Amino acid sequence: MPSRRSPRSGFILLALVAAALLVAPMWVYPIFMMKLLCFALFAAAFNLLLGYTGLLSFGHAAFFGGAAYVTAHAMKVWQVTPEVAILAGVGAAIVLGLIIGAIAIRRQGIYFAMITLALAQMFYFFCLQVPFTNGEDGIQGFSRGKLFGLIDLNDTMNLYYFIAVMTVLSLMLIWRIVHSPFGQILKAIRENEPRTISLGYSVQRYKLAAFVMSAGLAGLAGSLKALLFQFATLTDVAWNMSGEVILMALLGGIGTMAGPVVGAGILVGLQNFFATSGFPVTIVLGATFMICVLLFRRGVVGEVRHWLDNRKA
Repeated sequence: MPSRRSPRSGFILLALVAAALLVAPMWVYPIFMMKLLCFALFAAAFNLLLGYTGLLSFGHAAFFGGAAYVTAHAMKVWQVTPEVAILAGVGAAIVLGLIIGAIAIRRQGIYFAMITLALAQMFYFFCLQVPFTNGEDGIQGFSRGKLFGLIDLNDTMNLYYFIAVMTVLSLMLIWRIVHSPFGQILKAIRENEPRTISLGYSVQRYKLAAFVMSAGLAGLAGSLKALLFQFATLTDVAWNMSGEVILMALLGGIGTMAGPVVGAGILVGLQNFFATSGFPVTIVLGATFMICVLLFRRGVVGEVRHWLDNRKA
């Protein structure tokens, strides 16, 4: 079950995360931390839709990868500054989310999930065919440029703190959305949609709004990842990416603020650890998911909070 902790606990958690990020580069490789932050934001954006609205999307890679493509294209071809390229990527993700969401929310449950998957696959083949994405080669080899024309993002630490600030601000925005009156209506839709309709709320509009917000935040994560690695490829829009973000949310615990961050940390950490070992990473991820389903059905954070609640009771 999703957590019902007080808003204050979530705010304290975000403050602790922000403090930890300030000193993390002293002990952890900055590139790994930046990748982790990008995927933590991606998982948190997905969790806004699944954990707090109850909508399972199998097509979030379209927003993540679509924004990455637009950002990379803007940096390489249009020669704009990083903030403009990121805004273009997020804007593209929002427009795409509005189109896909307007179609998908007409159905519920598994039908909703299958529609998002189908539309995301259509977008994948679109990216494969259109000229500006360079097909299987992707967009690569562009400079990160200077933020606002002043801060050189080619410097690793400058880029790290920029991504860290953007991630923390985005998580604070999600926290604010969830604990606003708007967020309470999303939770009501998740718990009992017919009753929410009977109270006079336009459920379709709230679903679409949540879908577009989630798409925009996922797009921001994709834009930051494209800026970090200086490329955007078909991997970013493939169905595997949608599967990975679902796995992150489930591993950490859906309906919690910390869950997606923890889930992203587990998944990215495992991928990084086994990348050079020669052992198939997919087997490790599959085994991890099985263990989570059998022993941590609420996710890691969900189980810890459930245990703490039972102990207090």
